[in-house]
Amino acid sequence: MTEKRRKISVFAEAARKGRKTGAERRLRRLPNIVDGLNQDASTFPYAPMDRPMPENAPKTKEELFAFLDGLGIAYKTVDHAPVFTVAESVALRDEIPGGHTKNLFIKDKKDRYFLLTVEENAEVDLKQVHTIIGGSGRVSFGRAEKLMEYLGVIPGAVTAFGAINDSEAKVTFVLDADLMEEKIVNCHPLTNDATTSIASGDLIRFMEATGHKPLVLKVTS
Repeated sequence: MTEKRRKISVFAEAARKGRKTGAERRLRRLPNIVDGLNQDASTFPYAPMDRPMPENAPKTKEELFAFLDGLGIAYKTVDHAPVFTVAESVALRDEIPGGHTKNLFIKDKKDRYFLLTVEENAEVDLKQVHTIIGGSGRVSFGRAEKLMEYLGVIPGAVTAFGAINDSEAKVTFVLDADLMEEKIVNCHPLTNDATTSIASGDLIRFMEATGHKPLVLKVTS
């Protein structure tokens, strides 16, 4: 009998006698493995949430507040339902005084990134703004992946406070001159379920403490 036929015969005899071969044992374990993978992530023994966060993980709003506290900067935060657009946040105007902001995350032809922080109702001419901010050619909007990589925020939560996550100063921050005439400026504290009010001068001081020198320029019409 050839070696191949001998192995087949042994396998068949084992199956007839009810013995489990290594292959059979592995097959019988599959349902248990699948069940384990289908467990709720909070009970799975190696769920990602149980692993330590990487060193370059984006800062939380609590870490942002601690940073501001360390600088001796006064601020006030109001929690609210998540807002993703300027229109959705209009209802907060009576509750939160000061200049409210919108933020444009853009890049030029040489892939240099900028964050423009302007008053929420102001208009920015994207065809010409590169001539004001020192960009190379017309600008376009940056991708969400780069937004998260550089500023640690998602679309809808873009904020000048993202400077705290830009440890390598990949982004040039531009604060509109008209906005900076406001005594108080309101920005999301890295999440869109809260709004933090800060003195305009202290916003600049915060940015400088993160290693950035923001440009205060008239970029709106």
